[in-house]
Amino acid sequence: MSVHLFGEIGQAAVFEIAIASKAGASAKILSWGAVLRDLVVPSARGPQRVTLGLNTIGDYLEHSPSFGAVPGRFANRIANGRFALDGTLYELERKPEEKHTLHGGPNGFGRKIWKLGSVDASSVTLTLESPDGDAGFPGALTATCVYRLIEPATLRVELGAQCDRPTIVNLTQHAYFNLDGSSDVRDHELTLVSDFYTPTDAELIPTGEIRDIAGTPLDFRTPTAIGARIDEPDDHLQRGGGYDLNYVLADAPRAAPALAATLSAGGMVMTVLTTEPGLQFYSGNFLRGAPFAWRSACCLETQHFTDSLNHPAFPTTVLRPGERFASRTVYRFNAG
Repeated sequence: MSVHLFGEIGQAAVFEIAIASKAGASAKILSWGAVLRDLVVPSARGPQRVTLGLNTIGDYLEHSPSFGAVPGRFANRIANGRFALDGTLYELERKPEEKHTLHGGPNGFGRKIWKLGSVDASSVTLTLESPDGDAGFPGALTATCVYRLIEPATLRVELGAQCDRPTIVNLTQHAYFNLDGSSDVRDHELTLVSDFYTPTDAELIPTGEIRDIAGTPLDFRTPTAIGARIDEPDDHLQRGGGYDLNYVLADAPRAAPALAATLSAGGMVMTVLTTEPGLQFYSGNFLRGAPFAWRSACCLETQHFTDSLNHPAFPTTVLRPGERFASRTVYRFNAG
């Protein structure tokens, strides 16, 4: 375990925390955005880096599309940057050129400095105090993020939140995965434990429907290369040049992490288990130019459904005083 200064934003220090397992897995976490900057696991060829990361805090400020961050207060999109809760309409921050709020807005949790809590050889805890009215969200909220390496090569991410008045919460881990170090993940084989998805309109906002994936290029119930059907004529693929879609895992959060996905390439297999009811599969459609190439990584974001708060049939993202938001996701690596 080590903690060192990674950089500064204004007068505020950004720390990098390095943790490791005895078997040789290691991770580097930033206090800025609770970013998972690096994750390395043992393989038959030696240590294998399995996530994308940037080199300086300046790089993150300039280039990062939530690279490895914990977005919030609400991950993913909120239609028109507004929602109603208990009869009150709330308007949220968004970039001037954007119609919808994405990942909590331009100053969301993924772009804030979190407070460093307990640290040991294999784990780190980060906390963030989000005041009432932060980015337009109601209520003061305390968020926590715990990264823990479990022998021999498993990363567990625990996300939590509590509030002092009714609000909405949807937190996720936004790592960009590439399991073999190649420049393109289209040959990575993906399996998703999901029979349904939430279709979207042309602006990637859910329609409110839940549809069967059978007979569509969205079906990953059996191991399938990400690129096998990525260019087929389907609206959900053509809009962004690939996949950017919420898959339904359950109709509500689970009490314990359950199998959600497997991803494999180059003899490395990553198994994803989560308590979350949804998983956003994103195939790196908007990675273009420096520092990483188009489709050079993919995201498997375990979370509640996109725009849940505006669709009563979706699992609720409302959090009230006395309740606790709790999410656990496990990334388990095995190398051949």
